Amino acid sequence: MIDRIEKVSGKPVHHFIKRGIFFCERDLGLILDAYEKKKPFYLYTGRGPSAESMHLGHTIPFIFTKYLQDAFDVCLVIQITDDEKFMYRTELELEGPKGTIAMGINNIKDIIAFGFDPAKTFIFSDVGYI
Repeated sequence: MIDRIEKVSGKPVHHFIKRGIFFCERDLGLILDAYEKKKPFYLYTGRGPSAESMHLGHTIPFIFTKYLQDAFDVCLVIQITDDEKFMYRTELELEGPKGTIAMGINNIKDIIAFGFDPAKTFIFSDVGYI
């Protein structure tokens, strides 16, 4: 799979893959097939805000997603599940300076700092789109 990613994307595989930090995938072969056939696809990921800032463990998927966006020159959708965190974590508030909406906004700032292509990235809050 490493050789195929490099062949199809024309870019070196991310060091997370080479070093075995990511060691499994689902349907990556189908995505590579689509890319080879010039069929469009997009990336989709998200974040459930539960703190004002993200820790290192939260950042790893975003670092890798940035690589994928750059390697395949694709659009990215990032969903902030501020409503879900409020619903399932009863100790959290929805609104206010410590609420899940505020935490989501702060997490969005952290996510933007990874340098995703602004023209190809859409970040939205569930509460904002209800």
